[in-house]
Amino acid sequence: MRLRTAVVAAFGALALVVAVPMSASAATGDFSYKFAGLDGTPQSATLHDPASPGCITLPEVADPGSSEPAFAPHNDTDEWVIVFTEPDCTGDSWTLRPHGNPATDRLKLRSVFLTGRH
Repeated sequence: MRLRTAVVAAFGALALVVAVPMSASAATGDFSYKFAGLDGTPQSATLHDPASPGCITLPEVADPGSSEPAFAPHNDTDEWVIVFTEPDCTGDSWTLRPHGNPATDRLKLRSVFLTGRH
């Protein structure tokens, strides 16, 4: 009888955990990058405490047909970040470690994926 009670309690706890929606979390820190403005001059943008885990297409360079990719990403968050050459986290990718040094201007990107791993 005790075994059956324990099993029922375990299944009840599992059902409760599955039913409770996962809360969104955020990386702590800033992810910054540069991009060419409408007049061609370099501009900077920063994502403060970006949502994690998940993919973020950079709005300034989202359309490959009308913009050059962003460049020189700097991951100063507490999470691993994967940068992609195309929107929606597609194309070639590179991984940037947490609180790393700024990457070179040669590293191009259009989207980033925050892994949720510290």
